[in-house]
Amino acid sequence: MSTTRRLRAARPAVPALEPGVARIRAGMRLPEAFPPDVEAAAREAAAHPRLPALDRDDIPFVTIDPAGAMDLDQALHVARDGDGFIVHYAIADVAAFVAPGDPVDLEANRRGETLYGAEDKIPLHPRVLSEDAASLLPGVRRPALLWTLSVDATGEGTAVDVRRAMVRSRARLDYDGVQDAIDAGTADPMWELVRAVGELRIERERRRGGVSLPLPEQEIRGNGGGWKLEYRARRPVEDWNEQLSLLTGMAAADLMVRHRVGLLRTLPAPPAHAIARLHRTARALGIAWPGALAYPDFIRSLDPSDPRHVAMMVSCTSVLRGAGYAAFDGELPPQPIHSALASTYTHATAPLRRLVDRYTGELCLALCAGEAPPGWVLAALPGLPRTMAAADQRAGRYEAAVIDLAEALVLAPHVGDTFEGSIVEVDGENRHHGTAMLHALAIEAPVSAGRDLPLGDVVRLRLDVADPDAREIRFSMDTRMDA
Repeated sequence: MSTTRRLRAARPAVPALEPGVARIRAGMRLPEAFPPDVEAAAREAAAHPRLPALDRDDIPFVTIDPAGAMDLDQALHVARDGDGFIVHYAIADVAAFVAPGDPVDLEANRRGETLYGAEDKIPLHPRVLSEDAASLLPGVRRPALLWTLSVDATGEGTAVDVRRAMVRSRARLDYDGVQDAIDAGTADPMWELVRAVGELRIERERRRGGVSLPLPEQEIRGNGGGWKLEYRARRPVEDWNEQLSLLTGMAAADLMVRHRVGLLRTLPAPPAHAIARLHRTARALGIAWPGALAYPDFIRSLDPSDPRHVAMMVSCTSVLRGAGYAAFDGELPPQPIHSALASTYTHATAPLRRLVDRYTGELCLALCAGEAPPGWVLAALPGLPRTMAAADQRAGRYEAAVIDLAEALVLAPHVGDTFEGSIVEVDGENRHHGTAMLHALAIEAPVSAGRDLPLGDVVRLRLDVADPDAREIRFSMDTRMDA
């Protein structure tokens, strides 16, 4: 599920970002390249993978990702099974290339996950693996963890099996292209089944009291010699595809819970003050929130194509904070639930980009086969939550810094200009300071005034500072500018 903003540069690239991104990387001491021994080990692994005997080339898999993606973790196929469905979900088998304790494994444990910033990324694994030998690219046979999930007519998962197999993707598709074909009536009939399963799963999520936040990507693009931030709304096929990934993660979590060993992705229930802030933000943005409507249903009602609703979605991330990982071997963790999903859940579908998924995949393989989990997985379990927490924090800081840079870059030519915005938060200790949200750009930024800020009011805001070097923007509200 998408709960954080992602920035990407619309093509052609935005060269003005590059020096600032380089400074961010240097300041955070992020790796620029893999050590030579890691690259050498990756090349050797790419040439000599450990391949399974089972061949499922008969399943016509396809991949669907953002346009241009090369690190393809998942391939899918959905078929009818009576009045239900069979979902085949192939996940890149990183363990076919990476052995415990080898240079690639040790470096992946240091990195934790792929870091994203605009057009570029800092990958978890060398590209010879993540974008070539281990990636589920079209037209080539690849080792994979083949998940077979039975889904009934109501969207409930009823059976799960996972085993190693050789698979072959028929096509590398992207979200916009598939959605355009669906809308034009020219898409492969399988996508109607993906839609059916996705919509059934979304309805089950609603009934459970879960909430998905379809936050669009923030995109920086050229605008008449300057730069502009826009939001790319998610397409429906992205939500349906996401539900297949969530289905797999929930099935993996169920396996682990039943066998009392594994690692869960958890999220505590939101505190009351976070919900109260969302109500204030909705009032500030002029979005109706009936008192009887629970916050999951309110979030679900938002329209990702409406800029004010996008601004609301950005604020809604405040109720989805505090996610973590909980490892267990014997007793279940005290709080095993992911509150946004209203279910147990684990990460299992992105091993090229996230370290923990390789371990959960190996656990599920063993549990389905009735075998003891590998010793190297059990040995790593206690430390994985700490490793992934550090990686998540690093990724969050990096992505936030790149977004701050882009916002300052866009606003830099407009210092002294005024914008319409809303006061969405006031400092509890000094009510002259708080946070404003610009309606047009869905940017949140610090604001100050010579008097108490009017929480929830629509105001005129003057841009005082927009410094790309410092990645800082600040606004002020003067009483003469009150709207």
